[in-house]
Amino acid sequence: MSRSTDPRISVIGTGYLGATHAVCMAELGFDVTGVDIDAGRIRRLSAGEVPFYEPGLEALLRKNLEAGRLTFTGSLAEAVERADVHFVCVGTPQQPDSGAADLRHVEAAVSGLITAGLGPGDLVVGKSTVPAGTATRLAAKLAAGVPGAELAWNPEFLREGFAVDDTLRPDRLVFGVAPEGTAERRLRAVYAQMIGDGVPVVVTDHTTAELVKVAANAFLATKISFINAMAEVCEATGGDVVELASALAHDARIGRRFLQAGIGFGGGCLPKDIRAFQARADELGVGRALTFLGEVDAVNIRARARAVALAREALGGSPANRTVGVLGAAFKPNSDDIRDSPALEVAEALRRAGAHVSVYDPAAAENARACHPNLCFADSVVGAVAGAEVVLVLTEWHEFRELDPAVLRPHVARPIVIDGRGALDPQRWRTAGWTYRALGRPRR
Repeated sequence: MSRSTDPRISVIGTGYLGATHAVCMAELGFDVTGVDIDAGRIRRLSAGEVPFYEPGLEALLRKNLEAGRLTFTGSLAEAVERADVHFVCVGTPQQPDSGAADLRHVEAAVSGLITAGLGPGDLVVGKSTVPAGTATRLAAKLAAGVPGAELAWNPEFLREGFAVDDTLRPDRLVFGVAPEGTAERRLRAVYAQMIGDGVPVVVTDHTTAELVKVAANAFLATKISFINAMAEVCEATGGDVVELASALAHDARIGRRFLQAGIGFGGGCLPKDIRAFQARADELGVGRALTFLGEVDAVNIRARARAVALAREALGGSPANRTVGVLGAAFKPNSDDIRDSPALEVAEALRRAGAHVSVYDPAAAENARACHPNLCFADSVVGAVAGAEVVLVLTEWHEFRELDPAVLRPHVARPIVIDGRGALDPQRWRTAGWTYRALGRPRR
C-alpha cells in the first residue's frame, strides 16, 4: 500500500489510555484510527462522547471528529489499511489468581495486527504497561509473522485528571527500540512537535523502556507509603505528620510531592503495577530485590483500615446504626475511576459494620453506584452529610477543599470531620466548631 509522507496512526484499544492517545495524536494533526472490540465504546466515541471523565478530552474529541482527522472502528483490517504506525494501548490487568500482569490483550493486539495484514515497514508501538521482557518476545513474534515490520516500546506516564496535558506536553519521551531499525526516526516524526518544544527524549532498548514505567510507579508508591508509615509512627508518638513532611520537603533530595499522608493510593495502575513488578522479579529469580514493595502495598492497605478505626473512635467505638457522610468515591480527584478506590473501601467497611453511609462524588457516583449497590448515594454534599454523626473527606476534590464548614455545620448531627486526604484547613474547621481528625495528626 502507498504511504504518505506523514505518519498515519492507529491506536489499538480505546480505553482510558487509548482514547486519550488517539484524540491527542489527532490534535497534533495526524490522521488517526481508533480500534476497539467494544462496539458500544466505538459508537460513543464516534458520536463525540468520552465514556469516562477526563477534563478537556471530550472537547478535543469532538473538534477532531469534525475536522475529519479522527475515526473509530471495530476492524483491525481497516486500521492496518489506513495506518502505518500502530500504537498498542490495551489493558494489562492483574491476574485474578496472582499478582502477575494479564497480557492476553497485548498478545491478542499484536497477533490481530499480523493476521489483519500488517506489512513490511509498518511500526508497532507498545504503550501498555508490561513486565520486562515482553517487548523482546513480541518483537520476535512480529519479525516471524511479518518480516520487515518493527516493534518499539513507548511507555505512557499519564495522570488521571491531567491526561490531555500529560500527552501533549509530557515531561519526557522514552523510546525503546532496536538499534538497527528505523523505529527511533519514525517515533521522532510522530513526536516532532513535542521534541521541538524541548521535551527530552530517552532512547534505550526494549527492556529498559518497559522498566522505566514500572520503576516510576514503584517509586511513587513507595514515597506515598513512606509518609503513611510515618503517619503511623506519629500516631504512636504524638508527632504531627504534616509538620514532619514540611520539614522533610526542604531537603531538595526528597522534595514535597507525594508526601501527603492519608488513606493511600488506588486506581488501576499503582496497585496492580507494583504487584506485577514483584511477580516478574520472582520469575526472574531476583524477587528479594523487590520484597520492600510488599510492605509498600501493606502500608497502603493499612491506611484504609486506620481511617475506618478513626471513624469508629469518633462514633464511640461502634458504627452500628450511626449515620456517616462520605465525600468522595473516585480514587483521586478529576476522575470517575473507582478501581481499587480507598474511599469506597472505607465506606464499605463502615457499612458492613452497620453504619448508614451516604456518599457524594461530583463525577464517580454513577460508577460507584453500579459496583457498590449497598451504599447510598447523594446528589450533593449537603445530601451526603445530612444528619451525619461523622463526615469523612476521602477524595480531595476542589469542591471539598473549598467547603465552608460554618455553612455545613447546621446540616450534621455532630460536627466531626475526618480528613482522609489532608485536604482541609484544620484551623478553619475547628474555628467553625468542628472536631477535626486526620491520620498522623495529634488532637488539638
